[in-house]
Amino acid sequence: MPDSPARETLATHEVTNQPAPRGDLDLWGSDPALQCHAAAGGADAGHLAEYGGLLGTREMREAGCAARRHPPELLAFDAGGRRLDEVRFHPAYHQLLQAGLGAGYAALPWKGGPGGHATHAAMVYLTSQVEPGVCCPMTMTYAAVPALRADAGLSQAWTPKLTARAHDPAIRPLAQKNAATLGMAMTEKQGGSDIRGNATTAAPDGDLYRLTGHKWFCSAPMSDGFLTLAQTDGGLTCFLVPRWLEDGRNAIEIQRLKDKLGNRANASAEIEYRGALAHRLGEEGAGVRTIIEMVHHTRLDTAMAPAGLMRAALDHATYWVRHRTAFQKRLIDQPLMRSVLADLALDWEGTLALGLHVARTFDGDSPQDRAFARLGVALAKFLGNKLCPGLVYEAMEVMGGMGYVEDTALPMLYREAPLNSIWEGAGNVICLDILRTLHREPLAAEALEAELASVAGQDRAFDAAVKAHRQTFPALPEEAQARWYVESLATLLTGSVMLRHAPDAVAAAYVATRLGDARGRVAGAIGAIDPAPVLARLGG
Repeated sequence: MPDSPARETLATHEVTNQPAPRGDLDLWGSDPALQCHAAAGGADAGHLAEYGGLLGTREMREAGCAARRHPPELLAFDAGGRRLDEVRFHPAYHQLLQAGLGAGYAALPWKGGPGGHATHAAMVYLTSQVEPGVCCPMTMTYAAVPALRADAGLSQAWTPKLTARAHDPAIRPLAQKNAATLGMAMTEKQGGSDIRGNATTAAPDGDLYRLTGHKWFCSAPMSDGFLTLAQTDGGLTCFLVPRWLEDGRNAIEIQRLKDKLGNRANASAEIEYRGALAHRLGEEGAGVRTIIEMVHHTRLDTAMAPAGLMRAALDHATYWVRHRTAFQKRLIDQPLMRSVLADLALDWEGTLALGLHVARTFDGDSPQDRAFARLGVALAKFLGNKLCPGLVYEAMEVMGGMGYVEDTALPMLYREAPLNSIWEGAGNVICLDILRTLHREPLAAEALEAELASVAGQDRAFDAAVKAHRQTFPALPEEAQARWYVESLATLLTGSVMLRHAPDAVAAAYVATRLGDARGRVAGAIGAIDPAPVLARLGG
């Protein structure tokens, strides 16, 4: 049934100066910055236009709201006390997973078409604007495919199901399913990021192993299987643990679901392996080397998701100021508001541009592409995620009290904003990884130098910033200065991408406000720029 029209004339007053509810949106067509940087990254514009149109519909946005209002529930036991260890979700959650997986979120990069990873990265960006929680299981399913190549038999059995363009939530063994998802369970209480301290053990059982131990964080516990780490006689080893065996449940018990700040539509759990049957993936003792392929690809998604959150926050704020007046002026026409929004928009577009630029190298197959992808994705993940929470907060403030209530999307976006910085390596871990990569991989350092050199002479402020960076850091810094170094390097790299692909006025504004003249520490505390071309990138 269609909605009945809302009444604007009420008993005590008339509703005025409130933006009208929004109907269907076109998340692709209304985003010229995405169109620009997706093209530069080699992504499939037609596919993204279709997916952005689907996700932007009012129906899909309401499905995201429903999935958050009705979070997953753990059913540890049935009525008779028998263990179930199942997680139940609202139908809206499955609707969103079907939309993403059905559109190839996990499949496109592995089907051999051009720009698969760049297209996938843009899909992460679009999905994050509607319901970020569904990204987790789809991202891990996407990222598990290269890790499975460590075992030809496991890859042959699992990859066709992981790359099927479908969502099959049925509780069945892999052979009886049309499609499958894979989760991850690495973190333990005593180790955190130091996974070499993991205590879960794996004992041989014929050609397989039996796992015993506790995992402090298991992402997407309803998945059909998990990549996990456990200690063998040969050292820390990677395993694939199916949730269901041909003769019934595997010995995996869900202890509880985590009560998280955000990402409420998605389940994260503590689990125990009670002699769970597992397939070894890779050689004994090579666990980190094996699973790092999955981590590498999930990092691409954690670099893209903040750009989507930033875009959503700015879209809501911009719609508000375009339809709201104060002191006889539209908010969008007030100079200070325009300066604040333009400053925020530069952070958003820079994050989007760098993420899709790095995604392009995931589609490359040269040693240089692979080396730069490892370095570039870490730089993009670090900078974008450090900028995201502040931007979402400022967008909330733009909307005033309305931005602080759950009737709008801003509280959800604010809760989501810190997540991707924590997932797959928090800031310090990422900085140390960057230093190790630059120290150990000459190709990565050479590729980075080529990126910066590609725009030499285009912008004096950029050239001066590169020179200043090299004077400050003539060599790799000491560990205590790693964040300063990485922030500077990531901002320079973003500036180089903006100079290559963004409109001249937008790129110049980015360089001037991030790499040029001194500025303050808060949004809008910048020198004079023309906000019009920057704000035009917000569409609408």
